[in-house]
Amino acid sequence: MEKEKENSDTFVKVLSKRSRKRKAQDDENQMVVDRGIEGRRRPQHTPAKKGRLRKGELAEMRKIAVPGHRYTPLKENWMKIFGPIVEHLHLQIRFNLRTRNVEIRTCTETEDISHLQKAADFVKAFVYGFDVDDALALIRLDDLFVETFEIKDVKPLKGDHMSRAIGRLAGKGGRTKFTIENVTKTRIVLADSRIHILGSYINIQLARRAICNLILGSPPSKVYGQLRTVASRRSGRL
Repeated sequence: MEKEKENSDTFVKVLSKRSRKRKAQDDENQMVVDRGIEGRRRPQHTPAKKGRLRKGELAEMRKIAVPGHRYTPLKENWMKIFGPIVEHLHLQIRFNLRTRNVEIRTCTETEDISHLQKAADFVKAFVYGFDVDDALALIRLDDLFVETFEIKDVKPLKGDHMSRAIGRLAGKGGRTKFTIENVTKTRIVLADSRIHILGSYINIQLARRAICNLILGSPPSKVYGQLRTVASRRSGRL
């Protein structure tokens, strides 16, 4: 009797095919947070090898222009950018000193042609001013985007009015910007009158709405209250 009991304890319930498929879909749709940026987990299965170069085929290339003020950061962080693109995405990358562009192209080792666009988005995010580790989320996670707009797209401002609007967006010691980033799980770069937001589609919309309200003149306390309400709703859904 004791042996039978031990054998019965070792039995494991076998999931049906439908249950296994549903569990796999739930794992893929699960949202994860990487360095404060929320995105969808990349699928565990290896994608089909499509777009691999054959003999005689021309390689595809992407060129990203680098402005003068980003030369020094690019030089300091070159190995951090070079490593993921060459070792993980299996692409070729170089900085063209004559045209001052970062050039990325496919090669015979490239397994998926979509990696080229991922690498271009990663380098472009760094050129916009995002930290290398934050920009790496574009490679690690799926469904992440970078949205760019200018303050004058929301409201035409000039002179001191423009400076005050930028000051409202940043806040004292960057407090307002950090609050929006933490609540919406995005990353924001304020480059003069241009604003770049890195995150998932829904989170970018939340961050953009808060930024637009600040540009239009809403006091930070009111925007904080709206963000607090949004955060409580999101936590309630989860």
